[in-house]
Amino acid sequence: MAEITAALVKELREKTGAGMMDCKAALQETNGDIEAAVDWLRKKGLAKAAKKAGRVAAEGLVAVESSGKTATAIEINSETDFVSRNPDFQAFVREVAKVALNTDGTVAAIEAAHFPGGTVALKDKLNELIATIGENMTFRRAAKLTVNDGVIASYVHGAVTEGLGRIGVLVALESKGDVEKLSALGRGIAMHVAAMNPLAVDASGIDPATVEREKAILLEKHQGKPANVQEKIVESGLKSYYKEVTLLDQAYVHDGSKTVAQAVKEAEGGIGAPIKIAAIVRYALGEGVEKEESDFAAEVAAAAGTR
Repeated sequence: MAEITAALVKELREKTGAGMMDCKAALQETNGDIEAAVDWLRKKGLAKAAKKAGRVAAEGLVAVESSGKTATAIEINSETDFVSRNPDFQAFVREVAKVALNTDGTVAAIEAAHFPGGTVALKDKLNELIATIGENMTFRRAAKLTVNDGVIASYVHGAVTEGLGRIGVLVALESKGDVEKLSALGRGIAMHVAAMNPLAVDASGIDPATVEREKAILLEKHQGKPANVQEKIVESGLKSYYKEVTLLDQAYVHDGSKTVAQAVKEAEGGIGAPIKIAAIVRYALGEGVEKEESDFAAEVAAAAGTR
């Protein structure tokens, strides 16, 4: 039996909004497995929400760079938020995003690419920056989108400077229509993605394992009912789920009276051609990365040699 610590109970409570005793019971029932405990609480109707992102712990910067039909998003992490305000770090991250446009968009390819104006690989350049600033930094992730006809719109939320901030979004729009109007639509959708954090463009883009998990939770909640009734409940429940987590089905943040799909369809008249949202990327700084909480006063005291 795993030890159910106060920290584990606190983490589950933050993820679900459930009561402390309910969280403790869920962890005991699932042998300390956080994700299984979330499901247990949801099946019992005790979880207010399954907050997937959790507490943002890592620091650094997210960057986006676009050349119109090709764009990249990258995340480079640091230990503290002080580094994100460092001009040298900002300049480095910006250059990395530009270099990434001419790679396949993977972290490995970006790290191996040469820093502009020299023969030093970006990975080695980052090591030089680590030595200069005196804090550990890592390339965490990267993505690249390309369209043949259309645009890739971008948006940065919590920007510290142009193209750099805490949330970076790319939206690939395929269309033969007016590029300027298409770009404006794309930016609006990118802002929506930043705010609403959809898991995918539509239901087909959601991980099948995630869908099966939702089905299992719905079935568990309605055990004992006839199979045909359960089937209808699952179908209805999944429709509601997709409205919450898929971009096209979400209510558009700029006009809540319509879905994103409806907003795109209406825009086709002014843009002069059909529009398809081909792909989206949303990077929120530090999402899913846990960082040990520290006693800042104790750290300062230790550094001063007083304890």
